[in-house]
Amino acid sequence: MALEEFAARGYYEASLNRVIEAAGISKGSMYYYFDGKEDLYVHVTRGAIAQLFARVGVAPDLEAADADSFWSLVADYYLQLMRALAAWPQLAALLRGWTAASRNPAVQQAQGDLERASLPWIEQALVTGQRVGAVRTDVPASLLIAVALGMGEAMDLWLMATQPNDDDLPGLSSALVDMIRRAVGR
Repeated sequence: MALEEFAARGYYEASLNRVIEAAGISKGSMYYYFDGKEDLYVHVTRGAIAQLFARVGVAPDLEAADADSFWSLVADYYLQLMRALAAWPQLAALLRGWTAASRNPAVQQAQGDLERASLPWIEQALVTGQRVGAVRTDVPASLLIAVALGMGEAMDLWLMATQPNDDDLPGLSSALVDMIRRAVGR
């Protein structure tokens, strides 16, 4: 019920009263489990993201023999994520609102937690990419990560706003990963 409300209306326009009414619970019951709308929103979003990664896997194994194989594995995983989001429009709508809600301190904290949780895989992917000659070594790793995350966020926002059809996803996945490859690759 909360997922539907946040997906349909976004964080700021969603009504906690509608969620409570649809769930058939009292306000007291809701506040027993959640501190407020932002706490519920973070809980719902984290749960939906966990379900997404349960469907496609948290992180692919990027062990590759060469740069082209490495980037192909990255593109394949990105395509899997894009297809999973296309198949679950409510999650895509929820994630569109995730960035807009980032002005809220509780949401900022949750976004930071998710980013920190993903950093070990990103750092390992960077090391693997550098080992096979797929990722540049002439700039600090922290800069490469910041560039890749920034580009990834921009691409994700564009994809969620555009909502391309399934036939276009393979070409878009390749093009978007190629843009990151050109920025951080050798």
